[in-house]
Amino acid sequence: MKRQYDFSNARRGPVVPRTPGKTRITIRLDNDIIEHFLATVDRAGGGNYQTLINDALREYIRGVRIERLVRDAIRREIKAASRFSSAAKVSRAV
Repeated sequence: MKRQYDFSNARRGPVVPRTPGKTRITIRLDNDIIEHFLATVDRAGGGNYQTLINDALREYIRGVRIERLVRDAIRREIKAASRFSSAAKVSRAV
């Protein structure tokens, strides 16, 4: 190592360029969560545990959306069926 370095032409900022579409954040996760993803990467023979966490979050979000769509569809069907049932009862009474 040198005794002194010349930083007069240095620029501030990250050495590695940012990946488009990604944002760096700081997040605190429980140790068992991190250990799970690290073990998964280890069993797979390598990879990035952060990518696995990102994929798990994306999968959860998609699942929630699908669940909401299915629930809404079922509610509409139940409502339509109850209207049909009520109309049939009225026509029988007449």
